Amino acid sequence: MSALTRSVTKRNHAIIAPDGYINSNVPGWTGCTVNVIINEQMGACLCQTLVTLTAAGQLLGKTEASQIFFYVVEGECQAAVGSETRILTAGQYVYVPVGQAYGFANAAPDTKILTFHKVYEPLTDQATPAIHWGERDLSKAPVYMNDEALRIQELLPNELGFDMAVNIFTYGIGGNLPMVETHIMEHGLMYLEGQAIYMLDHCWYPVKKGDSIWMAPYCQQWATAMGQEPSVYIYYKNVNRFPTVR
Repeated sequence: MSALTRSVTKRNHAIIAPDGYINSNVPGWTGCTVNVIINEQMGACLCQTLVTLTAAGQLLGKTEASQIFFYVVEGECQAAVGSETRILTAGQYVYVPVGQAYGFANAAPDTKILTFHKVYEPLTDQATPAIHWGERDLSKAPVYMNDEALRIQELLPNELGFDMAVNIFTYGIGGNLPMVETHIMEHGLMYLEGQAIYMLDHCWYPVKKGDSIWMAPYCQQWATAMGQEPSVYIYYKNVNRFPTVR
C-alpha cells in the first residue's frame, strides 16, 4: 500500500527511508537527482543530501557560509576542489571548507554522493580548515570502548579548527552501544550496510542500508546490529565550539 512507510518525523528525531524521497533542484547541480534528507526546515542545524548523478551530471559551486563534506556512496566521479582534481570511488570523500570552489563531473551512471553541510563557526586563534581528502579504511577504525564489535573511523582531523566531525561507525554482528547516549551533539547519518534496531527518545525503529536518521541535541539514542552482517553508518556531529542558544 502506498500509505505505508518506515519514515517518521518528530520534534527531536526523524527516520527518513528512500521510499518517500521527493526530488529537489539545487542551482549549479545539474544532470542529477537531489534528495534533501535533513535540513534546517525540520529544526536541524545541518543539511544532509543524497545526490544521484547521471553520466552528464555536474555539481558546480562555491562554499560561502557553509562547509560541505562530500562522500561517494556508490560509483565514481571526478572531483575538482581548489587546485586539485581526483577521481573518487565508493568510500572516498573530500571536505570543502568555506570560500572554496568545487566541481564534480564525469560520473559513472547512478553514482551516489552523500553530503553534509554546516554553517562554519570561526574560532579565534584557529585557522580555517584546509581541503581534506580521504577514504574509508577499517584499519584506521580503532575499537570503541573496549568492545571488539564496535569500531569508529574519524574521517576529519580531530583539531579545534573543525567545528564538525564525520565518522563511520561499524557494528559487528551482535554489536550494540554500551549505554543509552544523552548528549548535546546533533547527528545526521546514513546507513551504508546492514540493518539495525535504533532507539530514539524511547521509540524503537527498524533501519537498514539506505535509511537516514536525524537526532537533535539530547535526543536519547541506542542501537544494535541485526541480521547476519555488520551494520555500518556514516554520521555527522557538531564539535569544538562553546554551547550557545539557537
